[in-house]
Amino acid sequence: MYAFRDRAYEFKTALGGSCAFASGTTRPPGHIVVVAARPHFQLVKSRLSVRPVFVVLALLHAYIGVRLLVSFDSVIQVLGAGLLAMCLWLLPTGFRIRRDGGAWWVLLPFLTIGFFSWLLVLTLVRDISLVISTLLLSPQGQGAWIRSSAIAVMVLTPVITLVGFFIARRVAPVVDVEVPLADLPPQLEGFTIAQISDIHVGPTIKRNFVEAIVDRVNRLGADMVAITGDVVDGSVRELAHHTEPLGRLESRHGTYIVTGNHEYYSGAHAWIHELRRLGTRVLMNEHVVLDHDGAKLAVAGVTDYSAHHFDPSHKSDPHAALKGAPTGAPKVLLAHQPRSASSAADAGYDLQLSGHTHGGQFWPWNLFVRLQQPFTAGLNRLGGMWIYINRGTGYWGPPMRFGVSSEITRIRLVRG
Repeated sequence: MYAFRDRAYEFKTALGGSCAFASGTTRPPGHIVVVAARPHFQLVKSRLSVRPVFVVLALLHAYIGVRLLVSFDSVIQVLGAGLLAMCLWLLPTGFRIRRDGGAWWVLLPFLTIGFFSWLLVLTLVRDISLVISTLLLSPQGQGAWIRSSAIAVMVLTPVITLVGFFIARRVAPVVDVEVPLADLPPQLEGFTIAQISDIHVGPTIKRNFVEAIVDRVNRLGADMVAITGDVVDGSVRELAHHTEPLGRLESRHGTYIVTGNHEYYSGAHAWIHELRRLGTRVLMNEHVVLDHDGAKLAVAGVTDYSAHHFDPSHKSDPHAALKGAPTGAPKVLLAHQPRSASSAADAGYDLQLSGHTHGGQFWPWNLFVRLQQPFTAGLNRLGGMWIYINRGTGYWGPPMRFGVSSEITRIRLVRG
């Protein structure tokens, strides 16, 4: 069997790799070009980890083939089986990316993941509908539904995959959110925070994508910019050129950032140094006090919820981050994962800004986020604290957004 490997980071769900995309500043964010090196796939032997994964994937492809193709003639069955075999081959479980092929050979495996996800989900939905049809339709009607529903799955899967791809690759739209805070000083009425999160600069997100985000954020004229983690999927050496535009972010009080779990997969210490070099303030279980027209606002940040697994000295601590903050000042916490909310509420924060979940990124996986996190997306309340979860300004893994849009959030503090 074969394993998927990547020297930059480990992709937990059989995804990964590195790529060779680049772009000048004048290209649109969805544009992908090839630099001098060109990637292709290289088989990598593995005796332990991949065999179960490959067997499961092969069985799922076989299930899809049997359920969708059985009612068609032999020509359609052969063509469908060939397509499924190609899909299985393209899934990045048996390959790593090397830098001597074409850019689309990097992107195609990630697209295939999204395609396969939708194909499997729609096949399962179809099977449920077939069970229901036995109760509602005549034998003749059920026979027609078996065939027409299989065709519907075959048509909808590539259509949704393409639509989801273009939604993921566009510049994230701005989402306006008002957060009412009791006893907010009049000087802070209307204070705006531009929040971006989970850009995931890496295999398919490069400099031009980041530049477009920065340009849109700068047009907001925010009082401060908050980046709530997972900026990168790769090393500083590989990605510094692509994250460089973050140094152009503009706001009255500057840019503040916290680490996400993917920074730790990618070499957190090097990235903290690089992000500071770009002029951002990396908050490591600490806070700053902003003086805004005579009123004070405490902005704290914590390391990722799981950071202690990589460096015990980076253990996330919302209480320590607030130590010494002025009494009576509104308190905002930047924390990558919503799981920090319970401790943050106990520490007395008024608002927590988080990311991590991507809002599930695309249906139906958004339905499973609550198995790990207390909230999925949007504005929520926990005791006396508000928590806002950004759905992600980029994407992770498959370039796919369907039913869950990316976002740049403009948060406005109001008295309430």
